[in-house]
Amino acid sequence: MDVHGTVAEGFEPVRDAFARNFEVLGDRGAAVAVYRDGRKVVDLWGGTEDADGTDPWTEDTAQIVRSATKGVAAAVPLLLHQRGLLDLDAPVGSYWPEFKTGGKERILVRDLLAHRAGVPVLDRGLTAAEAADGVSGAHAVAAQQPFWEPGAEHGYHAQTYSWLLSELVLRVTGRTLGTVLAEEMTEPLGVDFWIGLPETEAHRVGRVAPVDPPSGAGMLRTRPRRNVSEAYADPDSLTRRAFTAIDPLPDENAPAYRAAELPASNGIGTARGLARFYGATIGVVEDGARIFTPATTALAGRELSSGPDRVLVVNTRFGPGYMLHGPASPLLSPTSFGHPGRGGSLAFADPEAGIGFGYVTNALAKSVTADPRAQALVRALRSSL
Repeated sequence: MDVHGTVAEGFEPVRDAFARNFEVLGDRGAAVAVYRDGRKVVDLWGGTEDADGTDPWTEDTAQIVRSATKGVAAAVPLLLHQRGLLDLDAPVGSYWPEFKTGGKERILVRDLLAHRAGVPVLDRGLTAAEAADGVSGAHAVAAQQPFWEPGAEHGYHAQTYSWLLSELVLRVTGRTLGTVLAEEMTEPLGVDFWIGLPETEAHRVGRVAPVDPPSGAGMLRTRPRRNVSEAYADPDSLTRRAFTAIDPLPDENAPAYRAAELPASNGIGTARGLARFYGATIGVVEDGARIFTPATTALAGRELSSGPDRVLVVNTRFGPGYMLHGPASPLLSPTSFGHPGRGGSLAFADPEAGIGFGYVTNALAKSVTADPRAQALVRALRSSL
């Protein structure tokens, strides 16, 4: 496998781990990038643009990152909070009156961001068209009765997070979340990342496909605990229903799906864009751009939920929209905040080390929060610091 791009002196272990992902861990097309203290120190890519194709992955190839979208999307409400437009301690219903049903009138904005709203599933799953129309999802979660006492517990809102976050931002700003992200952050920063892919960028996006992990010497084997496997297999469990709130599951390669704004699941971008974005959440990147003040950076990494996750059936930790470092989703260190994407992608910031990290792949494995390829890169990065 030919690996293209550059690494700064001292970060060669990341290049070695990236190459090994293709040789041993089943990657087909992927990219990884790292910013340290605002400077790009890793920018690598390799393989094919499509998981089942032959055209090469290029410097500017972008890819869907599934739930890694959530971490980028979370920056929008935090930016609104930073500007005094959104109070995290206010009830969601003070911005979105229709949400105040079934006991949800007590849900605070910080509860919504930290997966404590109690509505990870819907009584009726939405079609792909309904999920993307900008109206049906908000109506569904507003009408939904919570599955636990809001604010008392937490559980991963795998798909409903899209409509919760989108509608909140729309009510506060009058603009869609994807629009705010583009106009206020990604375009000024020069970051290639979109929630709602513009038609002008569609030619850059590779096709994703599911892959089975390879067998053989050196393969990191992961076996979920029995209760986790049973939860995913049970069609009536919160786990299974949370991941199938869009039913049937959409075609992630379809142009209509890519053009929709689903902040929980369909962000598209480059590893370089993700690393630069996260670098700008913790400090100043190369040309002086930044997103968060130091106070907002500290808020992003503040634990709001921890312990047993009603949906993922493992112990998880969440800040305001970000998954935090822990056994279920190992990041670089306890100060890290970011988000993995089901199937492999990962992006995060680490304020202590000054790191912004992004990894994207078109080979979608069965991993949910701790993909072996992403973890190999994180370990190599840790050894380089």
